[in-house]
Amino acid sequence: MENSEVRTDLDGAAGQRRAATTAGAVMKKLPEVTLAFWVMKVAATTLGETAGDLFAQTLKLGYFLTTVALFLLFVVTLVVQLRSRRYNPFFYWTVILSTSMAGTTMSDFMNRDASAKYLSGGAASLGWGPQGLGLGYPAGAAILISILVVVFAVWKLTGMTFVIRDIVSFRGETLFWTAILVSNTLGTSMGDFLSDSSGLGYAGGAALVTGVLLVLVALMRAPMVSNVLLFWIAFVLTRPLGATAGDFLTKPVAKGGLDLGTAGSSAVLLAVLVGLTGYAHAQQRRRPVPSTVLPPETGEYDDRATERADRV
Repeated sequence: MENSEVRTDLDGAAGQRRAATTAGAVMKKLPEVTLAFWVMKVAATTLGETAGDLFAQTLKLGYFLTTVALFLLFVVTLVVQLRSRRYNPFFYWTVILSTSMAGTTMSDFMNRDASAKYLSGGAASLGWGPQGLGLGYPAGAAILISILVVVFAVWKLTGMTFVIRDIVSFRGETLFWTAILVSNTLGTSMGDFLSDSSGLGYAGGAALVTGVLLVLVALMRAPMVSNVLLFWIAFVLTRPLGATAGDFLTKPVAKGGLDLGTAGSSAVLLAVLVGLTGYAHAQQRRRPVPSTVLPPETGEYDDRATERADRV
């Protein structure tokens, strides 16, 4: 979705790079946005939906315990990503997957109340703790949209870029991953609303989101529309696409699904994601690590530093 020629916040990008460049070269840690990127994003978000439901519902751990465990998993994977010195596809997509799984159960915990189901066996059951706030999809989505707006407002105030290929600082990457976690949680709420409450069903909800994404692709050619804005809208919308696709794979036929089960669907999706990530890693090893250099006297960046970078 992102055009490599588009710059909507050059000053922010330059300021971020200038702050991050203390030893000459800046190692880029986020991927290029290509068609393969979007395919992997949909696979990761769909797996996040099926895996989140696998732990919370199929294994009957409940929303509370699963949310705590998956959020801690997100923190661990995020620390690994933040401590990495260069882009590693396995690190990056593991965090995307962990935000998708955590976002699934966080959304369910906010919007639903399954206490009667998970607490009926007593406090000794695995599904201990509160099993949902029962806010409902509209209220839950409104809260998450508000949080996402605040994240982007803080991000804007820092003066750093929203263009992911230009995010090179620790603070910029932290803001990026915060936005990803909130957007994936919001996307789950949107997907569940389309599947459960809108009357469209799982396949209908997925078709609607796919149609909107195709409109965004068409808008890429409109010069008056920011491709950076289109990227973030698409990033949010691929999550409800994954949520509806995941439900379509796992839910009973009587409810409009294929009834493939959360375990089987998750295993197949995991294999697909691992295969795509392995391919991306192999491609990454064949080319130099992207980096930039800021000569103090000019304030410009020398892309020829790429030729001097080590291979992954």
